[in-house]
Amino acid sequence: MSKVEVKTQKQAKGLGARHVYETLKKEILTLALEPGTPLDETTLSQRFAMSRSPIREALVRLSADGLVEMLSNRSTLVAPINLAEFPRYVEALDFLQRINTRLAARHATPDDIKKMRALAKAFDDACRANDYLAMSATNRDFHMSIANAGRNLYLARSYGQLLDEGRRILHMHFDYIRRSDTDALLNPEHYEMIDAIEKRDISLADRLAHEHTRQFHNRFMEFLRARYDDDFEFELETPISGSED
Repeated sequence: MSKVEVKTQKQAKGLGARHVYETLKKEILTLALEPGTPLDETTLSQRFAMSRSPIREALVRLSADGLVEMLSNRSTLVAPINLAEFPRYVEALDFLQRINTRLAARHATPDDIKKMRALAKAFDDACRANDYLAMSATNRDFHMSIANAGRNLYLARSYGQLLDEGRRILHMHFDYIRRSDTDALLNPEHYEMIDAIEKRDISLADRLAHEHTRQFHNRFMEFLRARYDDDFEFELETPISGSED
């Protein structure tokens, strides 16, 4: 086999793995594949009509993203969402959101500000289109534009990982927010944060970042309470024995 043929095969394999990765990632983030769903390589190989090698490569990439768990018995599951750890998640998110926003207020350039405004608008456009996948993606991109403007690669990288982990949590309550208030998903806070960063008001940028995290926390807790109430709403069609007057 020639070097050209080998290179072509590797490219085809890479494209196949990328297609599987992107498809499964979308399904996991939108909860079409629910937490805990098994991902069998043989079944996926049949579904995508390709060998198990690119399937395995895609699953390894998803594992690195924290979206799947590859167990010791060689089985793979969609990673669970650990709601018991949600307060600790928000605690970490709040810290990294605040420090990255503070750094952006110190170091952001006019080009950084321009990019932030474009991404804030992209998020609003996704909200108006009711495209939840685009909403979670553009929300992440907006916040990462702030982190990148802070010029600290290590803090930005850790922040990006938390934002990725939170995308499924966002999808869990998008419908609830939309039903509660049509315009509630539009985010004027994004523009307020940009203005504070542009003015180099570090204290205000920090406060707005903290309030933004708190809003995310409060909305998700409201969603959980609403789901709990919905699950337990029922009417007694017949009286319970002994309760009649």
